[in-house]
Amino acid sequence: MVTAVGDGTDAGQATVDLLGVLAYGELSAFDRLAEDARHAPTLSGRAALSSMAAAEIGHFRMLEEHLGGIGVPVETAMAPFVETLNRYHASTAPRSWLESLVKAYLGDGLAADFYREVAGWMSGPTGELVRHVLADTGHSAFAEREVRAACEADRKVHDRLALWGRRLLGEAVTQAQYVVAERDELAEFIVTGSGDVSGIGALLKRLQSNHGKRMSRLGLS
Repeated sequence: MVTAVGDGTDAGQATVDLLGVLAYGELSAFDRLAEDARHAPTLSGRAALSSMAAAEIGHFRMLEEHLGGIGVPVETAMAPFVETLNRYHASTAPRSWLESLVKAYLGDGLAADFYREVAGWMSGPTGELVRHVLADTGHSAFAEREVRAACEADRKVHDRLALWGRRLLGEAVTQAQYVVAERDELAEFIVTGSGDVSGIGALLKRLQSNHGKRMSRLGLS
């Protein structure tokens, strides 16, 4: 049985690591969505992604405030994860508007699934904050509608985006392994929270299953 992470001022390193990687993920999501909004082919698409970007930076500020409350500057918490997450985004740079939508929908969905699992092992305000930060910003319905319509209109688009979606899963899992391997307390927390090594395997299967369901909702199955 896992001992839930508490919320005292002397926060455990695993808690700080989780909030740090989540904060940098939110900051990166803001950057990507703001950039994608500028390249949107329609004004409605530009407005939708701009709203989502605003939500992401709002989530970042919540994490920044929470970390400050436990005596940790957000920059300090994020620093160990900058290189790894930047490497992931560099290796999965979208080449089109539709690839950007698919990446945001599938990539952010995978991350959110993982953090929700971890949040269930955390007690008090920290767990509640993580769950709040992971709330859907409205990107899901927008991406599903846009990508599905494009796939139905052109089979080549469907095939290209389906390959892209499968690649995103592989890259995300690889980078997640790097993050965990480099942070001992976070790795121990995840192993303890999932029960054992077989529990981690079950967690990965759930993430892959949810990824497949999202691919289906995009019309990419």
